[in-house]
Amino acid sequence: MAFVPGMEKSAYLEIAREILSQPTAPFHEEAVRSAIRGLLEGLPGVSLEQDAFGNLIALYQGGGKTAEFAFAAHMDHPAYVGRKFLGGVPESYRKAKPPTEKFGPFRMWALPAFQMRAGRIYSRACDDLIGCACIVAMIRELSKKRAKCVAYGLFTRAEEVGFVGAIQLAKKRVIPAETTIVSLETSSKKGGPVKMGAGVIVRVGDRTSVFDSAATARLLDVAKAAEIPHQRALMQGGTCEATAYALYGYRTAAMCVALGNYHNCGPSNRIAPEYVSESDAVAMAELCVALSRSRNHDPLAALRRRLEKRMKEHRALF
Repeated sequence: MAFVPGMEKSAYLEIAREILSQPTAPFHEEAVRSAIRGLLEGLPGVSLEQDAFGNLIALYQGGGKTAEFAFAAHMDHPAYVGRKFLGGVPESYRKAKPPTEKFGPFRMWALPAFQMRAGRIYSRACDDLIGCACIVAMIRELSKKRAKCVAYGLFTRAEEVGFVGAIQLAKKRVIPAETTIVSLETSSKKGGPVKMGAGVIVRVGDRTSVFDSAATARLLDVAKAAEIPHQRALMQGGTCEATAYALYGYRTAAMCVALGNYHNCGPSNRIAPEYVSESDAVAMAELCVALSRSRNHDPLAALRRRLEKRMKEHRALF
């Protein structure tokens, strides 16, 4: 199955380039949010709403009343805000005072915003702008195809300092309780038995929690049926927004792509660009589209039938 039907890889890369080129920091995601708005505003079936905290909620409505899935990614990345560093970068990387670039009230590492080399995307902030780009690509494709489904895209603030935007959304019950929230991330390739370039990772859990079994099985079923390159792993390199939403009562699942130089932490305590496989990012966008368009079903039904059959075969021994 080709990447999102009717869309070339180059189209995804243009979306990624536009979003990754924007500067960002916790509580200073304005440029990223504006770029996302520019890519989605005016599309058929797409509505946009900004909540009081500054999260951006996109809704594609092409048929049906309730979205089965909401896809979430955060718009911030570790950076200096004033004199304070916000985000998880060890002091050993910061003590040499690597060069930074100033953007008004915050500073990012002086690294390339977007580069393509040997099938990989390099950037000062793949985490989690790659996830944002995948959601934007999904919504644009659903709108282009006039898909008969409903799906949310959630673009949140200040994830790097404790899931602040996601918690604001969860507490306000902006998303219907029956909607499954799927967290999209770039996750350190050191956090699980995964291979960069082998496909999107269906993430069964993170360092803090495990996600809903049936929802995870649904992601795997859809990926297999659509022939999307994928892996399955417990990624323990960090905690993602799926855990935060689950704490407030939502059913959650997660997908990610393997990330190199997590939080710009390169070899030998040097600050370096983050990087992901282009094909992995494309596969994650593709899985978002396929999941949105999939029919609701019980992914555990086949397993139950198989176990019931085994039980009947041994009934004489009960």
